[in-house]
Amino acid sequence: MKVICIFNQKGGVGKTTTNINLCSYLAMNGYKVLAIDIDPQGNTTSGLGLDKRKINYSMYDVLTSNVTLSEVIKKSEIIDNFYIAPSNMNLAAAEVEIVGQEEREKVLKNKIDEIKDQYDFIFIDCPPSLGVLTLNALTASNSVLIPIQCEFYALEGVGQLMSTVQLIKRYLNTSLQIEGVIMSMYDSRTRLCNEVVDEIKNHFKDKVYDTFIPRNVKLAESPSFGLPIMLYDDKCKGAEAFEALTEEFIRRQGGN
Repeated sequence: MKVICIFNQKGGVGKTTTNINLCSYLAMNGYKVLAIDIDPQGNTTSGLGLDKRKINYSMYDVLTSNVTLSEVIKKSEIIDNFYIAPSNMNLAAAEVEIVGQEEREKVLKNKIDEIKDQYDFIFIDCPPSLGVLTLNALTASNSVLIPIQCEFYALEGVGQLMSTVQLIKRYLNTSLQIEGVIMSMYDSRTRLCNEVVDEIKNHFKDKVYDTFIPRNVKLAESPSFGLPIMLYDDKCKGAEAFEALTEEFIRRQGGN
């Protein structure tokens, strides 16, 4: 059983796309998977077909009251073995509300500890900022999975990102590991893309996945239909990439 946080302080790098599709393919491979959405934008929630306006309990309630994760988790209606702990805009208020709590960085960890043995993998989709919500996610996780966009500015953020992980490791979660780095929005035709990949590989070595996620229109469209890529267009380049990434992820866990 493993808790994995999908994190990058930079927005628009493919965190939610990674969360939705890696979880979906793992579930299709027979693993019991829970996706926790702690981004107030709720993109994982809507990207998996849930209506944020019709959710009675969300991660806001889990973090700010006595509501348990079991009370908010919803079983996916479209993929077996896949469960979602949804989010909505109320979660933005949680940043403020839990600041005064004792051990406020461990609220999520304590809630996950109650249910974690029921799943093979728990993935947490973070907001693109280092607030209390992200600190909770990093404190609750065994490892952090980092999507990095193949562009020049990605390199500028890597140092800051690693400083953040080191600080969390020093003060809040001594066992936090780097699960891996996923290169997203890759275009092999551009020299810059390949230069960025080389630079990231120099920095993260074998933590960088061999599978790159390409720029792909179908991959960008699928969340607006509330579907993972495997159910939207399983033959497109994006689907092939996430299927390959999932196989590589399983291999790196020691699976077959």
